[in-house]
Amino acid sequence: MSKKVLIVDDDPDVRLFNATVVEESGYTPVEAANGEEGLKIVKNDRSDLVILDVLMPKQSGIRLYRELKTDKALIGIPVIMLSGVAKRTFLRSQKALTEFGDKPVPEPENYLEKPVEPEELAREIKKLLG
Repeated sequence: MSKKVLIVDDDPDVRLFNATVVEESGYTPVEAANGEEGLKIVKNDRSDLVILDVLMPKQSGIRLYRELKTDKALIGIPVIMLSGVAKRTFLRSQKALTEFGDKPVPEPENYLEKPVEPEELAREIKKLLG
């Protein structure tokens, strides 16, 4: 059975693009339209990788990333942040949450800024999943 890649993005066109790259890379895409939906999916049916947008309704990628990196059951799942938000802005958001009493989280292993070339996304997926 192929490895599952959870794609969390509120833009249906971006989800379709990412799902196509995932399928062409030999993996099974699973889609969620927001962070809340993504968290339910990853908790019920553990994914092998999460491709995560930052700005979304119903729980942002910032909060979902924090959950993925602090929940003992989910901590080992690799994450590719794929966003139109600059990496330094994302990191400032994580730092602000930490200042409000949340636990610090590690920097994302992979952070790609939109728009991304399909070859670049495929390379990052293969690097993390083999």
